[in-house]
Amino acid sequence: MTAVQPTGAVTCRAVTKVFDHTSPEVLAVDGIDLDVAAGEFIVILGPSGCGKSTLLSMIAGLESITSGTIEADGEPVTEPGPDRCMIFQQSSLYPWLSVADNVSFGLKLRGVPKSERREIAEDLLHTMGLSGFADHHPDGLSGGMRQRAAIARALAMRPRVLLMDEPFAALDVQTRTKLQNYVTRLRDESGASVLFVTHSVDEAVALADRIVVFTARPGRIKAIVNVEIDRPRDSHSPEYHALHDHLVDLLADEVDRAFAEQERIRA
Repeated sequence: MTAVQPTGAVTCRAVTKVFDHTSPEVLAVDGIDLDVAAGEFIVILGPSGCGKSTLLSMIAGLESITSGTIEADGEPVTEPGPDRCMIFQQSSLYPWLSVADNVSFGLKLRGVPKSERREIAEDLLHTMGLSGFADHHPDGLSGGMRQRAAIARALAMRPRVLLMDEPFAALDVQTRTKLQNYVTRLRDESGASVLFVTHSVDEAVALADRIVVFTARPGRIKAIVNVEIDRPRDSHSPEYHALHDHLVDLLADEVDRAFAEQERIRA
């Protein structure tokens, strides 16, 4: 399979983030250069505390940049926008709204008529396998169902870029696998670019067109690995295992460094 060539749906140049409200200040992300193509699925993989989520927050416009530049479709990112939607580990649905109203909440803010909002919400809930739950409230849904509703809410805005920060980390293995399949299919249907943060090597290999491996803090790009395995990916294939082992080797020193840093701070 030919690797996707980047065309700049998201462009990061020398992106650096320093948290200076702590003592001592923390250099979280240092000099990130990354291009994300339209429709590309990028997975960011690295040890805990290496700045993966911080980079996603800066691309989303939720966190300021200390230095460098981030552009989305050639425009500087200075604040959140509907072209970039973020999904967190917790679904963050509004508990007082129905599932359908949660999905269509952003459309309501845009002034989309109620009947059109409902139609869009029902179509997306059908796609996510939640047709019978439009009028339920989030507390009546399982964790996996709430995450599907959160993905539907993001897709309702028709974003150009979907930012996913460990969205399946709290789910059981079976649910996680099903949602991975949903996300890859929805990416294909929507044409959105996806940046997906995970600690899981298996999840990275299952999902990515390219895998960006981060160093321990400060987060720098250690390697960018093209995933040249045809979909659907067989986790038992020699190609899958070879890539998995290569990524484990790339991460081994970084995980050791991250643990050593945590022990130093505790001491």
